[in-house]
Amino acid sequence: MAEALRLIDDGALVVDVRREREWRNHHVPGSVLLPLDELADRAEELPEDRVLIAFCTGGLLSRGAANLLTELGFDAVSLARGLMAWRAAGGALEGERVG
Repeated sequence: MAEALRLIDDGALVVDVRREREWRNHHVPGSVLLPLDELADRAEELPEDRVLIAFCTGGLLSRGAANLLTELGFDAVSLARGLMAWRAAGGALEGERVG
C-alpha cells in the first residue's frame, strides 16, 4: 500500500476496473473508471506517460488488468488487496456511499 501511495503522489493514475455501480458507491479520488470487460477496447483512452495502478475490490481483477495493460505497452501495476487494503490504510474515498 505504501508503494501505491508513493506512486500516486508521483503522478500515477488509478484505473478502477470494477463495474460502474461499484465505482459510484465508492472510489479513489481522481481515479478513472474503465471496467475490466472494456479495458482492451478502450485502453487508448489511458495516458501512456503515467504509471497506471489497476484497482478493484479485492485485488483479483486488478492483477489481470495490470497484466493486460502491461501487454498493451503501459507501465502498470496492481493494487494488491484493492479496496480492502486502501480502506485499511486510511485511503480517501468518494462516492454515493462514503461517509
